[in-house]
Amino acid sequence: MNPVFFGAIFALLLATGIIVLLEVGRRIGARRLAEEGETAAKGFGAIESAVFALLGLILAFSFSGALARFDARRHLVVAEANDIGTAFLRIDLLPTDAQAPMRDLFRRYLDSRIETYRKLPDMEAAQAELARSLKLQSEIWSLAVSSSQKSATPQAMMVLLPALNAMIDITTTRTEAAILIRRRPSG
Repeated sequence: MNPVFFGAIFALLLATGIIVLLEVGRRIGARRLAEEGETAAKGFGAIESAVFALLGLILAFSFSGALARFDARRHLVVAEANDIGTAFLRIDLLPTDAQAPMRDLFRRYLDSRIETYRKLPDMEAAQAELARSLKLQSEIWSLAVSSSQKSATPQAMMVLLPALNAMIDITTTRTEAAILIRRRPSG
């Protein structure tokens, strides 16, 4: 089923439960105050302070964790863009007849990577697009290896292939990071 629907139902039930329990607590407190007078409220200031201090601490840790995860994802996006850009620039080292097909594969690959993340709440569509990206990676690698072997300069293989390897590695890293973020038990 749709996780957004279940999330909305859970939030509604949670909000209703909180309101009901607040009202029950208010009534119990009012009855106790009527029975015992002002002595019933003594000592609650310290308890309230401790509860709010703990709540503030939990809130601070939550924001700190969220900021760290956001920053890590942002760094992965930048790293992937840099790795793709570096590999794209090194296409110039290939023989002239291999450069145009390689640039076309790169454009399709980049479009596929962008589409993977555009489709993201829909995990099935994102997985299908990721599979397309991986297929394009394989085609890029095969063309790069065959073209590098035909190249008159050995720099093509020594410089292009490690850049392609970094591009492929960062894709895997980003994918695994996204999967781990989705599997995390708390937000």
